[in-house]
Formats: sequence, structure tokens, C-alpha cells
Amino acid sequence: MKCWFLWWLVFFVSHQPSACSPSKRDCNTTQCPSSKCPGSCTNQCQKGDDPCCCINCVDNILENGSLDATIKAIMELEDFMEEEKINGTDLATSSDNIVSLQYEPNDTFDDLDIYASDNEDISYEPLSSSTVSVQLPRELNPGQNNTIVFLKLKWPETNQSILGSTYEVYDRELVGLSVEGKNISGLQQRVNITINLSKEIHETQKPSCHFFNFTTRNFSENGCITLWTRGRNNVTCSCDHLTYFAVLMVPASPSPKDQKILTYITLIGCSLSLFTLVITVLIFITNRKVREDVSMRVHINLVIALILLNLHFLLSSTVAAVSSTGLCLYMALVLHYSLLATFFWMALEGFHLYLLLVKVFNIYIKRYLLKLSVVGWGVPAVIVSVVVIIDRGFYGHVSLDTSNSNNTAICYITNNTVKMGTTFGPFSLVFLFNMFMFGATIRRVWILRKSTEFGQSNRDRAKKDICTLLGVMTLLGITWGLVFFSFGHLTTVGLYLFCILNSLQGFFIFLWFMMSMRKAKTAVTKTSNENHSNST
Repeated sequence: MKCWFLWWLVFFVSHQPSACSPSKRDCNTTQCPSSKCPGSCTNQCQKGDDPCCCINCVDNILENGSLDATIKAIMELEDFMEEEKINGTDLATSSDNIVSLQYEPNDTFDDLDIYASDNEDISYEPLSSSTVSVQLPRELNPGQNNTIVFLKLKWPETNQSILGSTYEVYDRELVGLSVEGKNISGLQQRVNITINLSKEIHETQKPSCHFFNFTTRNFSENGCITLWTRGRNNVTCSCDHLTYFAVLMVPASPSPKDQKILTYITLIGCSLSLFTLVITVLIFITNRKVREDVSMRVHINLVIALILLNLHFLLSSTVAAVSSTGLCLYMALVLHYSLLATFFWMALEGFHLYLLLVKVFNIYIKRYLLKLSVVGWGVPAVIVSVVVIIDRGFYGHVSLDTSNSNNTAICYITNNTVKMGTTFGPFSLVFLFNMFMFGATIRRVWILRKSTEFGQSNRDRAKKDICTLLGVMTLLGITWGLVFFSFGHLTTVGLYLFCILNSLQGFFIFLWFMMSMRKAKTAVTKTSNENHSNST
């Protein structure tokens, strides 16, 4: 029995840090040559240099340095800490704005808990004053004598910009984790960084876990899940990789009740739109006169794009729940393609309107519809193909709420940069162009109103003009522009309007389609009656 106890003791001790706290050194009293640190820490952070001189230099750049100098200094500090050998004794060093830990694991690695506070204290056991705690899983497996580096960087108030972030960085703090000689990513057992929230979180904001990408020089939430509910005094960032993490204060999502209502609105609206859009296609196919109308043939392409979009959007969450990688890739790819096709055909609706209302004369274009189709269907195909060729991993499962790991997921674009560049970017251009065309339409309606036939009542004219403008607004996708107003205090209201109007866009186009057919039929009947009267 005693032998088993000794074996357990040896095994257990080999997995744990050698003490509850590492050796500590305060760098505030260290004298370093200031001439060596004009705007870079290269000379201070070389192998064999005093660690405190490197830390104090980086501390100085955090206070006064530019973005480029700050990024370079952080990378130099990390490399220095990884390469600096501590000879089996864990070492914690600190300055005014930086707390660091160099931990050298034994032959085997179980897990590691690190606790740090603002008063420059650091430990392997919970601290009453700790503001940050880190849990490193066994899967990390750093290897023997590969130094684990923990860095807590706090930007002073004098430096207003924290790595160029457009959002407020909570407590102006960054937490860095790295392993000597290794690039840790794709962990199944996640790294958990818990940050205490000492400040009140405004109801229009919520904390969101992000990491700083040194390549793109911006913050990203890829690979991180934010574990937080309103009222909690801490937030946990659960991430599958090691790098530099921060909590950004982003606009708050709707409440669970609002999310549920918005989900039902979207499902009902998209289902109704899908049904009426299919009817629109059937009417177009069975009506020869409608098929001969060029404008209607442009409209029907937008209708088909919306059918693809609504169909795949409604099925996306179901496919994501199946957990089939291949099927989810297809769903995400087609969803992205149909969304882009919808945007491009809305832009082509604006171009068609430009020919009819602005240019008016000499508007004949050889193989007009074929050229429109190349743009409307071809350009989105090129964009999606390029994304797939670069990295198929850009498509996959995406949680609709990163603060809840059990939240509903869909199959879509997983990378925020790709999402912004290939959807938000093109839509912004489309929206600006179509807003110009909508303004031209309003101007045209106003001119026509002044020259309206005598005898038509103001009420009838106003009703006709409103219907025209609403129809054009639907075809141009003006309501999609509500996405620009879904922030701050407008978040909930903007989302309700966005979901209601855009989920019903297909239904509105169906109504426009029917009204156009009725108008054409009325015009034909009126012309026939006039010809009959003249002949008699």
C-alpha cells in the first residue's frame, strides 16, 4: 500500500508546479540605459540582457509608442521571455503596466492554473485580489523545458489607442499566452481565460472575447467563445489557441426573448417569401406576354436569387445540427453565393432603372440580358470560388451568438475578415448605387406628378406614387440598409425592422409583380377600347 502511495505522490508532484507561487522580481527599481530604447526594444530584448530592462522598455512603448512600435515591442518581449532560460525556477517579473510569468514544465504536463492581479502579484493558487485567471489544459503538452510565457499588458490612460481597436478594450488590458518553439492552435480542450469585471457593463454593451491577429493587425473572435451572462462579475474567454486576448465592449445583442421573437419573425417571413416567389416563377413561365417584357425578365432573375437565398437560409440551421462537414460546406457555400447573387441582381435592377429613367434614349444593348446574367450570376461564382480555393475552412459552422456555446448554429462564413470583405463590402457599394437610383426615381415621380393629366384626383396620384416608390424600394433592396443602423440604442429596433422587411422582401416582390401585370392588363384593355371607339 505504501508503494502505491509513493508512486501516486511522485506522479502527482511531477504534474504540478514546484510551488504555489513563482519567484518574483519587481522591475520598477531596475536601472536600465534609457539611450538604448528610443522607440524600439531590439537592443534591450536580446538573449543575455536583463529581463527587467526589456520589460521596462516595452512598458515605456505601451505608454507613448505608435501602433507599429507597440506591436514590434510585444513580439520582441514574447520572444525574449521564451528564449530566456530560468534554470528550473519559475520567474514572475513586473513593472507598472506589465506582469509576466515564465514557467518551465517538467517531463509530464497535467494542467496549469495562473492567477494575476493588478498589484503585480502572480500565483498558481487563487488570489483574493486576482483580476485574471488562466486555465491551461493537459492537451497543451508544451514538452520538456519548453517555457510557457504568460503576459498581462495594461495600457496607461495616456495612450488612447489600444492596437487600433475600434471598440473599447475592457480595463485597457491584453493577456498573452505562448509556448517556446510552438504554435498552439486547434485545441479540443480549450484554454480558459477568466477576467473579473469590476466596472458596470452598460445595457447597450456586452463583453466579447477577441484575440489580436499580428498578421492582419486587427482583433478577431475566431476560435473563441465568450462565456458571460448579464449580471455576472466575470467573463470567461474559452479559446482553442494561444495568442494575445482581450475583452472588447461591443454592442449588445437582443435579449433571449427578443431573439426568440426575431427567430419566429424570420422563419415566418422567409417561408412566406419562398412560397410566393415560387408562385411568381410559375406565373412568369405560364404567361407569354410577361416573358416578353424585358423588365420582368430582369425581375425574375432577382426572384430566383431570393428563392435560393431563402431556401438555403431556412435549411442552414438544420444542416448545421447534423454535423456533416461536407453537407455544411455545401450549404455555407451556396448560402454565400445566393446572398451575393441577390446583392448583384439588386444592383442590376438599379442599372436597369438607370437606363429607363436617367439615360432614356439610345439604351439598346446587344445581348442585354445575357450580359446582365454574366454579372449577376458569374461574379458571385468567381468570389465564392476564390474563397474556396484560398481556404475551404472559411466555410463551416457559425454560432449565432458567440456568448453562448449551446446557441443555434448555421453553416456560413467562419472568418470575419472574409465575411466583411465578400459580403458587407459589395453590399455597401450596391446600397450606395441603389440609393442614388432611388433618389432619381423620386425625382422622376415628382416631375411626372406635375404633368399628370387633368381630372385625376390628388388622392389617386398620391396612392399611385407611393406604390411605385415602395415597389422600387423593394427591388433595389433599400431596406437591407437597415443593417447600418443596427447598433447602440437602435440595435433592437433596427433588428426588428430589418427582420420584418427583409424576410418579407420576396412577398413584396410578388405583390409588385402582380400589380405590374394588372397595370399592363389595364393598359392593354384601355388601348383596345380607345381603338374600338375610334373605329366606330
